[in-house]
Amino acid sequence: MTGRIGAVGIIGAGAVGHTVATLLTATGWCDRLLVASGSERSAAALVTDLDDMREVIASPVRAEAATVPAMRACEAVVVCPRAKFTNTADRDLRMAGLTANAPVIAQIGRQLTGYDGTVVVVTNPVDVMTRLFTAVSGASRVYGVGSATDTARYRLALAHLLAVPVDTIYGQVIGEHGDAAVVCASATRVGELPVAVPLRAVHDELTGRPRRINEGLGRARSGPAGAVLAALRAALGLTDGVVELSVVNPDGACLGTPLRFTGGAPTVVLPDLDPVERRLLDAADHKTRTAYRLIEHHTKGDRAP
Repeated sequence: MTGRIGAVGIIGAGAVGHTVATLLTATGWCDRLLVASGSERSAAALVTDLDDMREVIASPVRAEAATVPAMRACEAVVVCPRAKFTNTADRDLRMAGLTANAPVIAQIGRQLTGYDGTVVVVTNPVDVMTRLFTAVSGASRVYGVGSATDTARYRLALAHLLAVPVDTIYGQVIGEHGDAAVVCASATRVGELPVAVPLRAVHDELTGRPRRINEGLGRARSGPAGAVLAALRAALGLTDGVVELSVVNPDGACLGTPLRFTGGAPTVVLPDLDPVERRLLDAADHKTRTAYRLIEHHTKGDRAP
């Protein structure tokens, strides 16, 4: 890491927002944190908790409660609120929050219309919410973090299944952050060598891992928060490298895509896909576009038809 930045805004003081704020306070590479939440009480409580941490570890990062519009002055904003709803789905778990979270994300997008900083979206279904926030706000640097977490889980799972060190594995997960995730098995390497990926076992672990986390903790927090930090470091030009992030393409698609950041500027570096993987990526695109049509009315502030 080569520098520091000014302020980062965090919208949402729940599991991921709290963890991101804690990591930013501990790492100390921004000067200020602005925290907003649906509840002023929870935002104030998080700021108080961070103040305690700051004093204990002598962190230079100062946290304060703020409104969403005040975050226009931030260099980056992390969008991670979650509407209140009960998830009873036994499949497509992340898509379950589609209609509940859409009005929340749209409202935040309106409050940040024309924002020219970096936005990192965490709220699920993250690919669809990233597209919605982009459409409503008109912001040009909006990224969703789902595929970065999936890629990390894939490498960990494959390292375990093949009994090799995880740092020898190069492989990615793209497409939807959900049941339509695309494992780029044909481009996966161990060292410099291609490998036969046990896809069924990998998919079982990609599905089972977040379920185990949710059953034990209620919600994943550290993994997604780590993905947020990786996205911020790359998009703000603090480090160079490849991060798998959701981004809206000119044709309206919004899927997890490998982006190579150099000095904060992203370039798409999609791996070579075999015919099966291309069909799966098309299916993920169709799925997320279909979901977006269900909540697209929020771009105009309309009620659902």
